[in-house]
Amino acid sequence: MIATALGLLLVGFVISVPMTALLVRLGARWKTLDSAGAAGHAKVLRGVPNIGGIAIFVSVALPLAGGLALISFGRSDWALMLEPMVEPYVGRMRESLPFGWAFLGGMLVFHLVGLFDDRRALPAKLKLGIELAVAAVLAVHFDARLLVVLDDWGFAGTALSVALSMLWIAGVANAMNFLDNMDGLAAGTAIIAGSLFLAAAIIVDQWFIAGVLALLVGGIAGFLPQNFPLRGGARIFMGDGGSLVIGYVLAVMTIRTTFTETQNPSYALGSAWYGVFMPLVILAVPLYDFVAVSTIRLSQGRSPFVGDQQHLSHRLVDRGLTRRQAVLVIWALAFITGVGGVSLGTVAPWQAALIGVQVVATLLVLGVLEGTLRK
Repeated sequence: MIATALGLLLVGFVISVPMTALLVRLGARWKTLDSAGAAGHAKVLRGVPNIGGIAIFVSVALPLAGGLALISFGRSDWALMLEPMVEPYVGRMRESLPFGWAFLGGMLVFHLVGLFDDRRALPAKLKLGIELAVAAVLAVHFDARLLVVLDDWGFAGTALSVALSMLWIAGVANAMNFLDNMDGLAAGTAIIAGSLFLAAAIIVDQWFIAGVLALLVGGIAGFLPQNFPLRGGARIFMGDGGSLVIGYVLAVMTIRTTFTETQNPSYALGSAWYGVFMPLVILAVPLYDFVAVSTIRLSQGRSPFVGDQQHLSHRLVDRGLTRRQAVLVIWALAFITGVGGVSLGTVAPWQAALIGVQVVATLLVLGVLEGTLRK
């Protein structure tokens, strides 16, 4: 399975690299450049195309659609050659077909909403409403739900599970959208988080989830060199058409991943109940920025969905770091906080507490530093 996942990662990368390069040229020719956003959005416009999310979306959606179609409608000669590699997972993949198509459809909706918003800003309430509607369909009709154990409480428990799942999908999608405010920041952080979730899925042989995450990580990796080049500024942005897709994929795949099995002591990711907090640990930094900047905006009497220059990265730059240094610091923090999450469900309670303390302490130190450092 590891070889298959690495192969799919390479597929995503190979699709993304030339497509991103093509979009750099087409974006300049078509004038699909960085846009002002919603009324009141404070940003410095740059003459850079913001359609790079198309490459990320296609890198995941095209191979995924091909695989779903192959399983749904038949097999070809080349698929028969690959069968020994995927045969152990074919049965589970067939069972996942309805969810797979629904997931793909939801990803397309998030992508189109993002692309439209990049060209002509959508009202924040409409945008959020569409995101929640897609999340509701997945949660209600395709069992993409958090904490299904709440079903033991009857209808109220199931309703709470659905509501939490909707908030998680919309929340993570917007957290990645918020984080996309500096060259390479969202892409690099997503590669780190996606790779950690990919490792978890491989450990427990959740092939569909591992395959989707491998395509995502590969697609973003192919995009990153144009978004965070070794020299100079970004040649292309992912835009909302990319950041919303990344957040959506990460959110839904974490919902579908089984991070702990309390009744199975031999489960590879552990049987401790606190293993369910793995996604929060791995996504701690993006969620920190999302909560912090939303709180700042609300305290100023402003909508949390109207952009400004008060994100974590901007606050670090205001305290004396260069923009590239701020991005690298946030990447490092995302790895430091996230890497402990993969083993969360396998460790003793006191060790899990230490992981939690490490994450909280890291974020507290970050808060102190960004609030007290001076130029």
